[in-house]
Amino acid sequence: MSGAAARPLANAAMQLKCPICGKPVECPEPAGGIAGGAQFPFCSDRCKLIDLGRWLDGKYQIPVVDPDAEESDVPYDADR
Repeated sequence: MSGAAARPLANAAMQLKCPICGKPVECPEPAGGIAGGAQFPFCSDRCKLIDLGRWLDGKYQIPVVDPDAEESDVPYDADR
């Protein structure tokens, strides 16, 4: 197998799924070193706005663990 045979696969557009509706989304070629288009990784502006609304409504949250709330067998040593 030659190196030329592998090049077309590397340049082929990668298919991903829209994280909102699941429709196939073509991964655009990087333009000027920046990957993605105006809507990527979404299939449309509608899906992009639905995702933004979910962020603004607080539906996507990063869990925070309060160290004071955790029970630990090792006492906290402030001198360390």
